[in-house]
Amino acid sequence: AMRMWIEPVVAGSQVASAFYDTALLLVVKNYYNQTNATAPSHALEDAQQKAVSNFYIIYNLVLGLSPLVSAYGLSKLGDRMHRKIPICFPLLGYLGSKTLLLLLILLGWPIEVMYGAAAFNGLTGGFTTLWAGIMALGSLGSSESRRSLRLIVIELVYGLAGFLGSMASGYLFVGFSDRYREGTVLVSCSIACYAFCLLYSIFVLTVPKPAASCPAKAKSTEEVGSQLPAHKEAAAGGNSQPSESSSSTPVSPSKLIIIMLFVAAILYDLAVVGAMNVLPLFLLREPLSWNAVEIGHGNAAGYVIFITSFLGVFVFSRYLRDITMIMIGVASFSAGILIMAFVRWTFLFYIARAVMLFALIPLPTIRSMLSKHVEGSSYGKVFVLLQLSLVTTGVVTSTAYNKIYQNTLNWYSSFCFILSFLVGCLSFLPL
Repeated sequence: AMRMWIEPVVAGSQVASAFYDTALLLVVKNYYNQTNATAPSHALEDAQQKAVSNFYIIYNLVLGLSPLVSAYGLSKLGDRMHRKIPICFPLLGYLGSKTLLLLLILLGWPIEVMYGAAAFNGLTGGFTTLWAGIMALGSLGSSESRRSLRLIVIELVYGLAGFLGSMASGYLFVGFSDRYREGTVLVSCSIACYAFCLLYSIFVLTVPKPAASCPAKAKSTEEVGSQLPAHKEAAAGGNSQPSESSSSTPVSPSKLIIIMLFVAAILYDLAVVGAMNVLPLFLLREPLSWNAVEIGHGNAAGYVIFITSFLGVFVFSRYLRDITMIMIGVASFSAGILIMAFVRWTFLFYIARAVMLFALIPLPTIRSMLSKHVEGSSYGKVFVLLQLSLVTTGVVTSTAYNKIYQNTLNWYSSFCFILSFLVGCLSFLPL
């Protein structure tokens, strides 16, 4: 049973990602500092902000669009042939792309090499395929009544690993800079974590049998016929509370519910991705002007919501429907990002993060609701279609928000956060 745990892959890959994200941001910042060294000091910060922002526009475009080529195919192969395919291929891509950043630091290559690294990462599936594969395995290994909790546990592990990785990343970046090139140790640790995940996935991880995820489907036709009709359960909003009728009725797909869930997920992700894309840039400039250690602490604070969101689902799932939990999460994020729009001191940043305590609940709960409206053999396809929708939206959002941020930099640098608040409120409509 322990070999069926996907958590070691989730934890290892997220620690690696946290190391890499901090390293990339600071390597890019240092690169453009050297490039713009001749600029007057008063213009240096704005020039650096725009250069870093432009880099991330192209980087996120390549990283987001390249999985469109391979993600669906890899997930379909995972459904038909082996569930490990959409997990192992992306991990191989992560390993190669992070190695390119290490070579860039050691050999002094131009920063544009990272566009190629992003393309390689995306063409091997990227996070889009990896996360869809992880969610498919998590869904297969859980009953319908406990699926929301199972998926939020995976998110909790993801968040705790990100928290630890972010806390350590700033110190690793700064601590070894006197003996090695800045970022060398941090990127090396990231590569080692991805190597562990790949080896674990190939040689240790065992795929749970589909029958174990929903044993009630093996019931006789007579027993099934005596249960609640599928459309009544759908109308109840996907109640996650354990009951005979909800766990044993084979639910026929409801196109309207699936479409509304997709729309809600896309709108919510648009609000979150937009705000989180410009947040690192916001932290680097005045009035906060954070250094590497403070950025690590700030990133770690963002990961605390994984713990609070898990506790929220753990408690709420006993008394509330899935749809109600999703709305609580949307309200939590929207209120927090509105406070972020008025951050001028460090303590206010942490208050805004504290208000977002349930911001993680919506997406895993939406995935849980979707899994209750499709067959187990289609989990991979449905999850990757959702993930592709989110990634495509995220790419467009990232580009738009970065441009809006550049144009509002000298007027009101927090305008993007107000925009995210409004979009977050819009996601209540389909819900």
